[in-house]
Amino acid sequence: MDTKVEIREFLSACRARITPRDAGLSTPSEHRRVPGLRREEVAMLSGVSVDYYTRLERGHLSGVSDSVLEALAAALQLDDAEREYLLALARVDTPTAHRTETADQQVRDSVHSVLEAMTACPAYVRNHRREILAANHLARALFSEVYRTPRRPVSLCRFIFLEPRAREFFVEWDTIAQQVAAALRTEVANHPDDPELTRLVEDLRSDSREFHDLWAEHRVRRHAAGLKRFHHPVVGELELSFNAMVLAADSGLTLLAYSAAPGSQSEQRLQALADWQPDQEAVDASVG
Repeated sequence: MDTKVEIREFLSACRARITPRDAGLSTPSEHRRVPGLRREEVAMLSGVSVDYYTRLERGHLSGVSDSVLEALAAALQLDDAEREYLLALARVDTPTAHRTETADQQVRDSVHSVLEAMTACPAYVRNHRREILAANHLARALFSEVYRTPRRPVSLCRFIFLEPRAREFFVEWDTIAQQVAAALRTEVANHPDDPELTRLVEDLRSDSREFHDLWAEHRVRRHAAGLKRFHHPVVGELELSFNAMVLAADSGLTLLAYSAAPGSQSEQRLQALADWQPDQEAVDASVG
């Protein structure tokens, strides 16, 4: 990631999304040549000079104080995820910042035991690249379409954007695609020295027009809980809640668990899925 380019494009995109009315500014009715706020308006709202803000938007966040970054986040009306992303970009842009890249981790035996003990709900562990590193039986059955891809570890990002059947498997594919692209941008700022993550983004930008366009929007989001709808080729449509839980003892790893509403048709179909055996070759590859 070219940090200065990313800073410039992120701040420009955020500035373009806010109208003077959104910012509480009273402006003349003349035609505005730029969408959203002007640089001088952001500078005024942030309490800095126009020259200083212009320098920031050109990609220079190194050495900028937290108070200025917080003021800038408030002026641009950034949400929590976008604010954290801005702070992460500032850290990356600081030459003296101490950055270490966590090596690819193995899922510990005790975590595998926890997954297998969760017999009533699909659950898996993924890394920051959205690769599934371990999954219980029900998760392998639920995501059997994902496991059909030969690449290991299984990449949810590559499946979503590069496999045509993902559009049928994820009922609300457009929403899922937006969420994943926005979440992946956050990971790039948090893991600037991960060459595999950089390669993933480059591949998706090159091979998926949808990802290319979503990436250009510079959206940043966190998705730790919610509702997803799947169309499984065996049991049909499932509506499942999910929760993402960071594994405190395993930096960079997250456990996701899915559940159906009690007494719902999705719960019945999930129970039926528990008795179904996915393709054995895919299963063996997923746990090998």
